[in-house]
Amino acid sequence: MQFSEFEKQVVKVTKMELPGEDYHFRMAPMERLKELKRKAYQSNTARQAAVLCLFYPSESDETHFMLILRKTYKGVHSAQVGFPGGKVEEEDETLMHTALREAEEEVGVSRKRVAVLKQMTQVYIPPSNFFVQPYMGLANETPLFIPQDEEVEALIEVPLREFLDDRIQITQRFDTSYAKNIEVPAFQLQGHIVWGATAMMLNEIREMLKEVL
Repeated sequence: MQFSEFEKQVVKVTKMELPGEDYHFRMAPMERLKELKRKAYQSNTARQAAVLCLFYPSESDETHFMLILRKTYKGVHSAQVGFPGGKVEEEDETLMHTALREAEEEVGVSRKRVAVLKQMTQVYIPPSNFFVQPYMGLANETPLFIPQDEEVEALIEVPLREFLDDRIQITQRFDTSYAKNIEVPAFQLQGHIVWGATAMMLNEIREMLKEVL
């Protein structure tokens, strides 16, 4: 879809109710996630983070959004595909500021060039004990991405037409932090397997876009 048309249609999401956790759990890699999230709320010990799903025009005006492949490191999210984003810092006034700051730091997109469309449903990530707040945003010009060397292994630019194709939904076997060789729901995007919290967030965004486009 041409970005000029996408930009006109996608604003409808601002007036929509969020599809919510039901669409998260359809892509959840573990059955106990709802219970773990409830316990995390009760204990009030989880940390806060925010991420940005940024839609923008390619040089040919096709609508894309961007994911990142994280560097390999000693941590639970090593070498995984995700959104630009990160934990809340003292300087952040709101979670939205966290998402915009982190996107600027990790991929070089100025927060001044991003129009935030929608705050999506929060996701809980048990292995790292984070509540993650996703946001949908628009940049009306093709960004000049500058990946942060320390954090980002590669940028993954996903065409909207691919994202809305039902054939991207697959299942894949993984070793996770809580089980070995289990089958989990996932998306296959640009040759990368996207699962876990990122797939959960993407599924809610995808459902909204299917309703308005």
